[in-house]
Amino acid sequence: MEHDSQNETEAEHGGPAGNAVSGIVKWFDPVKGFGFVVEETGGPDILLHVNVLRNFGQSSVADGARIDLLVQETHRGVQATEIVAIHAAEPLAGSPLVDVAEMEQSAVAAAPFEPARVKWFDKSKGFGFANVYGKPEDVFVHVEILRQSGLSDLQPGEALAVRVIDGKRGRMAVEVQAWEAVLHTQDDG
Repeated sequence: MEHDSQNETEAEHGGPAGNAVSGIVKWFDPVKGFGFVVEETGGPDILLHVNVLRNFGQSSVADGARIDLLVQETHRGVQATEIVAIHAAEPLAGSPLVDVAEMEQSAVAAAPFEPARVKWFDKSKGFGFANVYGKPEDVFVHVEILRQSGLSDLQPGEALAVRVIDGKRGRMAVEVQAWEAVLHTQDDG
């Protein structure tokens, strides 16, 4: 367990703490359980451990997403101790889903977040489906919508908050967030 020093660091200091920084996710691999963030002002890469991400309510984060963190220096380098916010990555040029989201901006903004669970998601295929509680129809979830929402992958059974519109081919997620992240936002607002 190469990166378990995160738990030791928190125990030594009585929980997550550190300096506030903003950066960009360089890469994150949920299978390996870690990734790195590059601070906006430069400096060494910041280790982002999956436990810190899970404490924020997510199991993945998209490469290129902007992220606000608390970090601290350890004997192994700079490590994230807490995620404050994850901001959406910039849309990819030429993505058909970006065009749909831009055209339906008023519908997207008016759609409430609904609680849902991931039915299945295949990152290599670039899509999957979720079920909104109390509704029988599947909701199509495209990998580009995940990326725009700051996520990179979903696991079966994972709790989500989704904004859904009725598209040409059925119900489609136009924004996806970890359920816990939406609860924190609602509590703060």
